Amino acid sequence: MTELLGKTKRVLIVEDDMIISLVIENMVKELGHEVVGKATSGLDAIELALENNPDLILMDIRLKGEMDGIEAVKVIKEKISTSVIYLTGNSDRVNYDRAKATKCVDLITKPFTINDLTKSFELV
Repeated sequence: MTELLGKTKRVLIVEDDMIISLVIENMVKELGHEVVGKATSGLDAIELALENNPDLILMDIRLKGEMDGIEAVKVIKEKISTSVIYLTGNSDRVNYDRAKATKCVDLITKPFTINDLTKSFELV
């Protein structure tokens, strides 16, 4: 079991594709971290983040509903201090710049491997 810096991270997963969400959850657990919640929309993500105060949020940029992942992170970061790694299937410049503006730890393009996730976790 890998524990980064000797500390298990409490992770919130925000992903609207249930299969991808399950794969991410398995990767997080394999890396020795705890999943404190899973959300499928920006509003759910905000609610779960404020309830659980995770160390890290794995945030999909494109989500169901009105609010995308970047907008959700802006709201969350106004209320709590947490690290964010964005997951995206779309690495266009506009979203990249918007994501970077939220002071995220990393931005991973889908599809990704557990090694990609490990490298990002090491930045947290």
